[in-house]
Amino acid sequence: MTTAIAMTTPMTALEAFAAIPLAAVCCDQSFAAEEAKLIREQLLGRAPYRTMEPYAFGVLFSGLLARFRAESWQGLVAAAAPLLEPAQRDTAYALACQLVHCDRCVEPAEREFLLALAEALDLDRQRRDQVLDVCDLLNRDCLAPGQA
Repeated sequence: MTTAIAMTTPMTALEAFAAIPLAAVCCDQSFAAEEAKLIREQLLGRAPYRTMEPYAFGVLFSGLLARFRAESWQGLVAAAAPLLEPAQRDTAYALACQLVHCDRCVEPAEREFLLALAEALDLDRQRRDQVLDVCDLLNRDCLAPGQA
């Protein structure tokens, strides 16, 4: 019963920003080790996460994972998006794109997620496409055989 009450609690801005990349790595119903490592590195390199005690960071993510299990990525994004300023939205979207691309294989569910996320974050199409193109370029395995 306590868990259900916690799920309806509004997010803080700190939780909202972290919720976006978490939704990105969970949108395909998997949470790979490479994604977990990257999300942790990316968040811990930013204020205010870098000054958090490890326990507090763990509690933050445990709460967001519980919320994901109860509400899906759609619920996380719907709760988080209105709390982010425009610059935070751009960065959160770019981080989500980087996480989706980190395994160099963007699945259809992940592509659909990125399109829905851009809409929820109210990004214009040109900005969305710009970020997607840059992530595609940065994560292209261009030296692999057959990838010229």
